[in-house]
Amino acid sequence: MNSAAPASGRLVAYGCLALSMSLVGGYVALSKPLVAAFPVLLLAWLRFGIAALAMPHWLMRTPDEPPMTARTRWLVFLESFLGNFMFSICMLFGVSLTSAVSAGVIMASIPACVAVASWLFLRERITVRIGLAIACAALGIGLLALSPAHAPASPSASSASMPWLGNLLVFCAVLCETAYAVIGKSLTGRLGPKRIASLINLWGFVLSLPFGIWFALQFDFTAVRFGTWALLVVYALAASIWTVWLWMTGLRHVPAAQAGVFAVMLPVSAALVGVLVLGENLSSPQLVAFVIALAGVVLATWPGRRT
Repeated sequence: MNSAAPASGRLVAYGCLALSMSLVGGYVALSKPLVAAFPVLLLAWLRFGIAALAMPHWLMRTPDEPPMTARTRWLVFLESFLGNFMFSICMLFGVSLTSAVSAGVIMASIPACVAVASWLFLRERITVRIGLAIACAALGIGLLALSPAHAPASPSASSASMPWLGNLLVFCAVLCETAYAVIGKSLTGRLGPKRIASLINLWGFVLSLPFGIWFALQFDFTAVRFGTWALLVVYALAASIWTVWLWMTGLRHVPAAQAGVFAVMLPVSAALVGVLVLGENLSSPQLVAFVIALAGVVLATWPGRRT
């Protein structure tokens, strides 16, 4: 009976990680109509503000949680600045300049980037298989960069005039997501998932506050449709609450390196939403780049033999 409990708990953790990355990929793709309606910095501020109104009770420390040390506070700030604030800015600007499919291909390099970060900061060894995975990710991104940009499928996508810059910003978001994964594993041993989600969202709101107020004073909110407001609320709840809580909950029971396998759900869901919902085209070079990038994911996350 006791041996079954950890196994069932691990399955739940796997489900949390997979659902978290699927939601991230989905809201990354669906953010394209939002960046067409709102300035990026105003959108980020509204996202953090809406989420802050939804979870003030998560800020309270539980009785079994130790007080935060100076190191923990610094990690919380870095988790928010890199994995929350900078990720949102880079990703929102990036998807406004490129396609959701292209963003999905680039985000397939997350597991390889996490492997490099683990080698740099956690002193984990880079095996030949991980090296090949990094090469696949680089090849996929390079093929994507050399492929000709296709015409936008809708007027809302006409702003994608600089796909190379959009792809570069999405890759910067990948680096931010890498920092989010590495720092998050350290935080799960100190704070609960709900408190982590609320604290990093609060920091994101503070960081985006001056930009948000400046853009809000010049923005005509009455011109935004009701459907766009509804999508904004769903985006805010998914980006700041659901995905963070699910990811931190899964990380408490799964090693960070093993959790990286579930990052495959992020580019897959982003590309599927781009094709099925936003009506984007999946060109042959993009499809080849996507397959190569996913091959890198498999190489980076395939469990090795135990000694």
